[in-house]
This record gives sequence, C-alpha cells and structure tokens, in this order.
Amino acid sequence: MTELPEVLAVVVVRDAALPSGADEAIAECGGAVLLVGTGTRAAAGELTAARTVWTSEVPRVAPGALAAALAPVLDSVPVVLLPASPDGRDLAARLAFQMDRRLFAGATSCTSTHVELSRVDDQLAVEVQLNSPVVVTLQPGARGVPEPVPSSEPVELPLELPDDVLDAETIQVLAPDPETVELTEADRILGAGAGLVRPGEDGTTAMRTLTEVAAALGASAGATRVITDAGWAGHDRQIGTTGVVVDPDLYVAFGISGASQHVGGLGRPEHVISVNTDPSCPMTAMADLGIIADAPAVLDELARRLNGAADER
Repeated sequence: MTELPEVLAVVVVRDAALPSGADEAIAECGGAVLLVGTGTRAAAGELTAARTVWTSEVPRVAPGALAAALAPVLDSVPVVLLPASPDGRDLAARLAFQMDRRLFAGATSCTSTHVELSRVDDQLAVEVQLNSPVVVTLQPGARGVPEPVPSSEPVELPLELPDDVLDAETIQVLAPDPETVELTEADRILGAGAGLVRPGEDGTTAMRTLTEVAAALGASAGATRVITDAGWAGHDRQIGTTGVVVDPDLYVAFGISGASQHVGGLGRPEHVISVNTDPSCPMTAMADLGIIADAPAVLDELARRLNGAADER
C-alpha cells in the first residue's frame, strides 16, 4: 500500500489541463499531490510547486465514481486539500460525504492543524482548529503563485472507477468567456489604474471601454484598488495583495503606477506592457514594453482601431 503524507493535494485533471489554483494547493501541502483524471502524466510536467507526485489515470472524470474510488485510498490522509476549481468543488463535496468527514470550503490557508476560511465576501477570516480528518478546498488566488521547485518522477497510483455509481454526465466542456472568467484563470489581462480615468470623468465608462477592448483581444479586465474602491469595477476584478493574485501570460497596465500592493498580486507574468505618462514609475520599470503616453488616449485609439477592424470583417 502506498504511504501518503498527512496533508495531500488532490487535483482533478482533464485532458492534461491543470485547473486554476493547482500549484497553490500543492504548495500549501508542502509539494505533495495526487493528480487524478485524464492526461495526468503530461499534466505532471506542467507543475511548478510539486515535489512528490502521484498520478491516477482514469478513463473519465466523474466526481461520484472518483469519490468512491478515492475514499479508501485517502483514508489514512488526515487533510485532503483540493483547489476550489469547478472539478475540485464537485469532487470535494462527494469525497467528504463518502469519507464521512467535515468539508471546509473556500479556505485561504490550510495546515495539518488549522484552516483559515474566508467569509462575508472576504471581509471576515475565520480560523478553525482541526481535531479530526477533513476535506478542504483552497480558494484560487488566495495564497499566491509559489516559487518553482524541482519535482520528482511521478509515481503511478492505480485507481479503478466503479460502474455502479450514479453520476452526472458531462455533455460538453465550454471554454471560459474572457469577459467573465475569474482573473485567476485568465491568460491575458488588461488592468486599469487611476491614470486611466481623467479628473472629473466617470470611471465606469473607462472600465466599459477597457472591458470591450479586452474582449476583442481575448483578454479579461482587471483593476487596482483605487478603481474598485470608487465603485467603477467589482472587487472580484481587483488585483493585488488585498484582492486576487493572478499569473497571466500577458499583463497590460493602463495608467497603473505599480504600487507594491498591486504588483504583489501579479504573480510572474511572462510579458508586461505599461501605458503611463511617467517613464520612471515602477510598472514601466518592470515592463517588457513601456508606452509613455496618456493611458485614456491610447485605450480610446485602440478601441477605435479594433472597431474599425471588426467593421472591415
């Protein structure tokens, strides 16, 4: 019988694609993870926080059957942690029921002895002491993007799905809409800062334009705390240490100076573009490309050109 650690991340994989928050959950468990689903060995190669990896390749992702098959395997693991992705939430509830354990959903941190939960729209943090085995889901973006660590060769952990479990049937898996997708899952983000809104103007209009331009570019719209505190964007769009932590391939900052609270939520984007009138601001200094110009004017021109291209099509 494979000996598993006391705290273990369980990550559901579909067609070798890792869900949002996978590496965060793994880092919270000290790098120990069980990948279960389809294309698990290929997905293992994409992990950055894993030190010890087990893989369970199964013919289909069915949360009820997975819970039934995993329950005896995970019985010796006191804390089972899953990322709060759609598949993670589906499996966590069934797994807790199957194993007769308490479920703590939406955690912001988790150890072998304590779990911290976010409640009342992230306004209240509740710390709970763990006195019995539990299942926990970790909120993506709460912990932040971990530093890469060297991983070992995955170890196969055979798993056989039962055929007699009543399960929901997956008809189709739709790609997320960049306009509404959670920022933690976005590959491209256009961010709005105070410099995107001219004095006396309505920031809601600027955010609407940014969202439309982002959608045309297959990107999502984010914002700094100044924008969300003014009510021009929802707090779910706030990037930073007091918002969500993101890790996009491309981040375009419109009128963002680059305060430490905001930059602390950026993770490690592959490419950064800064549009700002200040050539010496921290955001421009960290950017691959700095455009020294008026951010609202650049956004309006970009919107005009994208609309023109759409009209030509």
